[in-house]
Amino acid sequence: MKFNRLAQYWQKIDKTSSRLEMTAILARLFKESSGEEIDQIVYLSLGRLRPKYEGVEFSLAEKMMVRVIARAYNRPVDEVTKAFKQKGDLGDLIPDRKSNGNIAVVDVYQRLMAIAVDSGQGSQERKVNQMAGLLKDLDGLSAKYLVRIPINNLRLGFSEMTVLDGLSWMSAGDKSLRPVLEKAFNVCADIGLVAKEFKNKGIQRIRKIRPQVGVPIRPQKSERLPSAEKIVEKLVRFAVEGKWDGLRVQIHIDKSKRIQEKENSLFGEEKYKSLVRIFSRNLDNMTAMFPEIIAAVSKLPIESVILDGEAVGFDPKTGKLLPFQETVQRKRKYGVAGKAKELPLKVFVYDILYLNGKNLIGLPFIKRRQELEKVIPKKVDGLELAEQEIVEDEKKLRELREKYIHLGLEGVMCKKLDTAYQAGARNFNWVKFKKVTQGELADTIDAVVMGYYVGRGKRTGFGLGAFLVGLPDKKGNIGSIAKIGTGLSDEQWRELKVRGAKYEVRSKPEEYLVDKNLLPDVWMKPRMVVEIMADEITKSPIHAFALALRFPRLVRFRDDKKIDEATSKKELERLFKLQGA
Repeated sequence: MKFNRLAQYWQKIDKTSSRLEMTAILARLFKESSGEEIDQIVYLSLGRLRPKYEGVEFSLAEKMMVRVIARAYNRPVDEVTKAFKQKGDLGDLIPDRKSNGNIAVVDVYQRLMAIAVDSGQGSQERKVNQMAGLLKDLDGLSAKYLVRIPINNLRLGFSEMTVLDGLSWMSAGDKSLRPVLEKAFNVCADIGLVAKEFKNKGIQRIRKIRPQVGVPIRPQKSERLPSAEKIVEKLVRFAVEGKWDGLRVQIHIDKSKRIQEKENSLFGEEKYKSLVRIFSRNLDNMTAMFPEIIAAVSKLPIESVILDGEAVGFDPKTGKLLPFQETVQRKRKYGVAGKAKELPLKVFVYDILYLNGKNLIGLPFIKRRQELEKVIPKKVDGLELAEQEIVEDEKKLRELREKYIHLGLEGVMCKKLDTAYQAGARNFNWVKFKKVTQGELADTIDAVVMGYYVGRGKRTGFGLGAFLVGLPDKKGNIGSIAKIGTGLSDEQWRELKVRGAKYEVRSKPEEYLVDKNLLPDVWMKPRMVVEIMADEITKSPIHAFALALRFPRLVRFRDDKKIDEATSKKELERLFKLQGA
């Protein structure tokens, strides 16, 4: 396929807000794609080059892309910068021009990949030159969309789930194959691979996709219920574990696969490494951040394993677990060794998904727990088996919640004993039962910061006096749910302004749904997630989904969560119903 043809499809998607029409356009695109290029087309259409967990980044900021456009079209940098400030979208700065139209998608993809992996001395200047050269070879429509990819701004309004719908429509003419495709994607978080295997080998091949060490499994998520009585009524007999307030980690190790490069280990001699990968809840590769976890799992008496757990910082002198705000400091690219000594982590392991070449996710939870107990002793340096009790009455459940809260945890997790690990799913197989103060919601809300309002009085010095938050819906929109102007410390106000400065934009992002009476003074790109507590959810005549938070206040910044991990509109509606339960 020629890249211009792909750009034409993107333009059609860009012009529709109908989810059904987007799916139909994607189905046509996938049908026209060849088996050799469909994975690249899927990645590019999602604004990336490889699966998220591989961490392939362009390292080209907006200022660098302004230089790219100036160089490609022989325009002064100041002129392009001024135009960008006015329009707010690099794609709108591309002149309408024709090209020879002969550049294939695979050629553009290969050139983009070469730019992304270029590193070392002088790499930034080389990247600018190569991107400018690529733009020169493209027509205006193609270049308009391509310049948005390196700065993560393609945003055509669909996600991997819509891609799965499009693949099903491509083959079956309806969504009937979506469940099988989604199941495969959940255990192999590589949407391009799923598309390529499906295109070339059909649905039977997709049914055979299994977990693989080094490729993250989309984590199972939990639901909420308002009381111990409701939980016992729903689950009947279940396991209860602590709910830690840390960083969720999925740990992969395969000792039979050796990485053929030496490294200086913080915890031992220079040596060859087994294949070890540590992924976050949103599938970021965090392996290099946690050397002590690598050292711990490398000592386990296994050949290969995939573990699910929670990493929590602790005081090396007292052993006391530390709050999330301190634990999250371990998410860093630089100064890792020093921080690991200052702020060590331990992982509370609560599930096992793969062991010595055997896929365990289809086993009931109680069977997986038995396998986990064989692998991890009760305590080992850096790893700790999550304590567990079987419960079937409300009194015992409440006692356990209070016990764990007293130990500094958020509450408890309640898990059905007879269910498989349902990768990527959020359902009542796992139910969280957290500490809740009288008059508060059953859980906090993870919301997206949409913009802020200029401060008055004392807050003039902070640069803002209130901020607007919203939640995503299944169509890719983000709708407002609360304007927050109280409950922040002076330090939090300052931090919010500093964090938000890099995401400020001149005009409202297209996906935002905001009433004219709520328009912020400054808009922000949908990048920052914050945790919000409120007294209740109320009906609202002005907020986007007809629901709003009453007395909302900031709990903390969620650096460990991306936008797709925010609370959804559907979850908000479910929480609203729980209030009356």
